[in-house]
Amino acid sequence: MTGPHQVGVLPRQADCFQDRAIAQQLEHTVDGEGTVVLSQVLAGLGGVGKTQLAAHHARTQWQAGKLDLLVWVTAATRDAVVTGYAQAAVEVLGSDPADPELAARAFLAWLEPKPGTAHRWLVVLDDLADPADLRGLWPPASTHGRTLVTTRRRDAALTGHGRQLVPVGLFTEDEATSYLITALAAHDRNEPAAQLAGLADDLGCLPLALSQAAAYLLDVGLDCATYRHRLTDRAHTLTDALPDPSGLPDDQATTAAAAWSLSIDCADQLPPTGLARPMLQLVAMLDPNGIPATVLTSPPALNHLGRHRTAAPGQTQAGEVAPSDAAQALRALHRLSLIDHNPNRPHHTVRVHQLLQRAVRDSLSADQHGQLVRTAADALIAAWPQVERDTTLAQALRANTEALTLHAEDALHQPDAHPVLFRTGKSLGEAGQVTAALHHFQHLADTTQHHLGPDHPDTLATRHIAAYWRGESGDAIGAAAAFERLLPDRERVLGPDHPDTLNTRNTLAGWRGLAGDAVGAATAYESVLEQMLPVLGPDHPYILNARHNQAHFRGESGDAVGAAAAYEQLLPDRERVLGPDHPLTLGTQATLAHWRGKAGDPVGAATACESVLEQMLLVLGPHHPYTLATRAALAHWRGVTGDSVGAATACESVLEQMLLVLGPDHPYTLDTREVLAVLRGEAGDAVGAATAYEQLLPDMERVLGPDHPDTLRTRKALASWRVEGKSRSVDQSTD
Repeated sequence: MTGPHQVGVLPRQADCFQDRAIAQQLEHTVDGEGTVVLSQVLAGLGGVGKTQLAAHHARTQWQAGKLDLLVWVTAATRDAVVTGYAQAAVEVLGSDPADPELAARAFLAWLEPKPGTAHRWLVVLDDLADPADLRGLWPPASTHGRTLVTTRRRDAALTGHGRQLVPVGLFTEDEATSYLITALAAHDRNEPAAQLAGLADDLGCLPLALSQAAAYLLDVGLDCATYRHRLTDRAHTLTDALPDPSGLPDDQATTAAAAWSLSIDCADQLPPTGLARPMLQLVAMLDPNGIPATVLTSPPALNHLGRHRTAAPGQTQAGEVAPSDAAQALRALHRLSLIDHNPNRPHHTVRVHQLLQRAVRDSLSADQHGQLVRTAADALIAAWPQVERDTTLAQALRANTEALTLHAEDALHQPDAHPVLFRTGKSLGEAGQVTAALHHFQHLADTTQHHLGPDHPDTLATRHIAAYWRGESGDAIGAAAAFERLLPDRERVLGPDHPDTLNTRNTLAGWRGLAGDAVGAATAYESVLEQMLPVLGPDHPYILNARHNQAHFRGESGDAVGAAAAYEQLLPDRERVLGPDHPLTLGTQATLAHWRGKAGDPVGAATACESVLEQMLLVLGPHHPYTLATRAALAHWRGVTGDSVGAATACESVLEQMLLVLGPDHPYTLDTREVLAVLRGEAGDAVGAATAYEQLLPDMERVLGPDHPDTLRTRKALASWRVEGKSRSVDQSTD
């Protein structure tokens, strides 16, 4: 060979090419551990720009005079690789083109390093479809030559033997926005930077989608804001928002949506055959930023895979699908770079690009879409623990429900409101995000009424729950008013003796009591229980709840001994019906401890709080509202028994967590602030107690109202500690 020589045609550089950081990595011939890199494999999802990066590197090396031979081969099949090598042999060695296999072997032999020769070469194998196609065809290891492969595959066969896997990801946000600005400016188009940054985010910073979106904007003449609306409009598919094949930029052959179809077909052929496609369809319904493994291996997910398994030609569908099969289907999708599958992140095991999800959803019929939505919702419910001890898992499940609802709210209300809609709101409340839970159920009440009508049982149930969280957020008066409006609707639709109607009457009595009428609530519960017992029986959860509430308001009415006795009678029934570790059972234990202390046994109350707190930490976790409330109660009773300083320190600690977890307006937070004020005063800091009450009073007035009993008690305590503070100041000055 005389002089530098190029075989094959490099793809032209894309307009507005982004010189990404990963391009610098291709210049390195030694990896981070000091190992010589002989081959680099650019792997990633179709559309991330692997070919452009490879072409840029090859062109840069060639133009810098660092190569004697540059070979570019489109490696979609084994035959294509052989043909490319054979062409190189013909041009470089003068081989006979009649026998491509022989010529290809001659070329590989010529690449072998030999004494006295130092040809500098680069072989680029672009778009390798199957690692098996390179068996016996990998260019040899040489200190004078390098191999660069682009592929969507991430198989182990592509690494080792001096080969380095180089993951190619998306543009950064800055790169994506910069690309759009440059691409549009080249055609004298200027758009607001915020709109372009939003479009980059809408397209998930995928280079191929960004280039095609820019071409569409220019060809159709849309402004960015209108295009973004079209992109998110569920009436349009992804194909509707991208150029037709005749308008593709940069010599591209396919749209972003079509670019992934071959990869999906290939993944579906990998073991376990026929499961990759239905698994990807399920993944397309959930959160692109992370799906827990337990969701995708749950019984509803496995049933879906079994029903929709793609049968191989000449074969019938196999039998049941095991969790291990589902995991292997995820690995198949990972090998084709269609998803990122990381078993070491159990709560965010699977990540997927949002546009790929959109393309998969667009390919479904209306019936298929609706079925998949309900299946995904069933899978989330199956993976959701009854007691949320793992806050990270709970957050992931809520995020997946939110993603599912975002593009499938209609299906989640057909034929009824799916339980996952209720479960995610309950999860928010249990995590202490009371305001978020209230907003969730207020929105759910509106959407359920829209889809199912005002008298549907699910609509009435959602109104009930929304009213409950309104009260939990601090608006007891508003909650009572909401239940008053709901009760006649439930009586009319369901009947006066329906369990849900009785439960609304039960809950209404409770919120009337919390709004300030403790005596009236205690009396009302006697009537409620008389009506509920014959209908529901003594062990029904609604009966147990009513007994709990009746005991509470008995104590609030001034009968602490009677309240403690009522809770002592209730506790064994809770344990028998619900189990000793149920949150409501634990809550009853904590409340019993409280009323024992109020009845005159503060030492017993502190001991009981310590015991139930240990159980709560094990069962509910440290951030559950019941756990936090019990920690505050324990601090209170320790203060009552004499350790005011230690109790105040403990109370300050739990208050910090309550503010983070529950928020400043949660009733538990307000109660704990009051406890802390008392403890400071009893520890000798009357001025500090008065200051704490001064800060608490306006919040009590705002959240509970100026005439609520708790507000009146706070106002009275503030006056008392102000007097106490002045008295102690006088005593100290006299001394």
